[in-house]
Parts: sequence; C-alpha cells; structure tokens
Amino acid sequence: MKFISLKMSLIFEKQIKITEQHIDVNNHVNNVQYVKWVEEIAGEHWDSVKNKLGFPDDIWMLLDHHIQYKKQVYLGDVITIKTYPKSPEGIRQPRKVEFYCNDILVVDSLTLWVFIDKETQKIKRLDENWLSLL
Repeated sequence: MKFISLKMSLIFEKQIKITEQHIDVNNHVNNVQYVKWVEEIAGEHWDSVKNKLGFPDDIWMLLDHHIQYKKQVYLGDVITIKTYPKSPEGIRQPRKVEFYCNDILVVDSLTLWVFIDKETQKIKRLDENWLSLL
C-alpha cells in the first residue's frame, strides 16, 4: 500500500523483531500483542509531535478499536508498524495502524480516539485542520 495522499510527517513507523515473548501457544504472534502495539505506537507517535503542536500535557483516550488479522507472523520475523491519523470526525479522531511482514499487510487496525485536557479531564475539541500543522 502506498501513502501518496498523506504527508510523510503524518506517518510514524517502527520495526519490531518477533521474540518468544510475543508468541502464543499456537507458535505465532498472540493477537493480544497486536492490540498492545496499536496503543503503544499511537502513544509514541503523539509523544513525537505533541510539543511541536503545543499540547505537551494533553492526552488521547481510546473509544473504539477494530482489528483484522490477515496473516500469521512467527518467531524471528520482523514487522513494520505504520500509523497515521485520518481526518477528524467531529470530536473523534480516527487512526490507522498497519502491520507489515515482508511488505505484506498482516494486521489492519482502525481506532477512534478523543482528545482529553489533562487538567480538566474533559474532552477537548481540536480544530478541524489540526493535522495540517504536522
């Protein structure tokens, strides 16, 4: 999959080598591990841009999570995790997280988040065009 329509700064990615801690009794990556990685990479992406955007203390809270497992990944494989925010839907912020092994999409996730003011603990509405600041 190519990301021609997205600015490269919107995409955050990292690679992980699969170790025994990621493997379940079926000898492939445990499905729960992918859910953990979805949350981790979203947080890492936000941490990499929040100061630049002027929101160093505010946080994202997960509302909804959809994940589709397409292929299995095994011990010793290297996966590339790519994430990027999609256009806001009112107060909800969709985020894609895609997992690739050998350039093949193996897991696809779409999550919905809301932005929370850390001080008030209330939902904070971002401008519709906030992604253009990235």
